[in-house]
Amino acid sequence: MTPALAPEITVLALAGLLQIVQMVLYSVTAQRQVGTKTALKPRDEAVTLTGTPGRIQRAMNNHFEGLILFTLAVVVVTLSGSASAFTATCAWLYLVARILYIPAYIRGWVPWRSYIWLAGLLATTLMMLASLL
Repeated sequence: MTPALAPEITVLALAGLLQIVQMVLYSVTAQRQVGTKTALKPRDEAVTLTGTPGRIQRAMNNHFEGLILFTLAVVVVTLSGSASAFTATCAWLYLVARILYIPAYIRGWVPWRSYIWLAGLLATTLMMLASLL
């Protein structure tokens, strides 16, 4: 029988899958906006996306940035042996925040988008701090 993954590792895998979903969503909406011919050619000249495709692209890029820090937090918590109910809760909060961030960014929920982003960052930060205590 395979041992159960630590909750933080499970959430990291789910966050990676969320990133793939965002990449597919971005690819589909961007291609609809610029056309297949433009989407398939080299990006020697920048193509600026507007509206929903542009927002999806920015939300996706933002998650790439957040995912780097979250991955670091999961690795530090896991390797230091400091995983706990607290760090697991923080991991799940990060994932929920990242899921909510997508519609918040796409629909322009001001100021909620920023609060949701901050919740994810705080969850990640608290995980890292927990590994040091």
